[in-house]
Amino acid sequence: MQNTELNIDALHHEDLDNPLHPSIFDRNEGYDILIIRLPILKKLHEIDMVSFGFVISESTSYFYHKTSRTLEILPKRFESIYEMLDKKIDDILKFFRDYQDEILLIEEKLYAQNLDKEFMSRWLRHKKDIVRIERVMQLTADELKDFIEVYEHHNDFPVNHYYDLLEHCERIHRSASLQLTKLDYIYNFYTTRTAEKMNRIIFLLTIISGVFLPLNLFVGYFGMNTSGLPFTAAGNGTMKVSIMMAFIMMVSIFLVVLWRKRMEKNEL
Repeated sequence: MQNTELNIDALHHEDLDNPLHPSIFDRNEGYDILIIRLPILKKLHEIDMVSFGFVISESTSYFYHKTSRTLEILPKRFESIYEMLDKKIDDILKFFRDYQDEILLIEEKLYAQNLDKEFMSRWLRHKKDIVRIERVMQLTADELKDFIEVYEHHNDFPVNHYYDLLEHCERIHRSASLQLTKLDYIYNFYTTRTAEKMNRIIFLLTIISGVFLPLNLFVGYFGMNTSGLPFTAAGNGTMKVSIMMAFIMMVSIFLVVLWRKRMEKNEL
């Protein structure tokens, strides 16, 4: 590793040393600073947001090592930066397919009505990760575009390489936006289906309540411990009361179903 004594402002040095610094392209007198923040995907749901700092002078470029807090002179002014970022971004594209496959699997299970109890927790994990990726890649693409616009007319600047790098960043951002849209659609579909289940349960409870409430009143009336109640003296009083209860039950069911159909018609 080659070190350099390039005179960098203390505030810029803090920016380069900050592991949480967002992507930025900052033009200064004597040198420019390019910080690219990327989501490094180790495996599903394990994401490290890493900032890579570069300093570009009139004749060369440098990579900032946060561990040793030193600047390494790069062999090629622009090509070396491209090579470092290109491998990182290609890895992001490959790992991001795991998220796409996982969301597709959730979607297929939802349509097949084969969801497990972990649906919401998995949905939240995917949502959180992809929101972070989308936010970081959007800013990275914007700052990389500014960097290209400034240096694309230099003779030693590999324009096509950097535009390819920019296209990859924008593709990751678009893919993340698409997956967020799919996750929102999946959630809406899930909540709609859950609401329909709840409506069916409430409808069933309404029928049960509508049927048994008149019967409860009927039974309560004949259960009073008083004299002179109807059918108490007749030999077949129990049979007559049972027939009346069955009749009341059928009428109650008919009225509840009729009321429900009118409610559904009004909703349409």
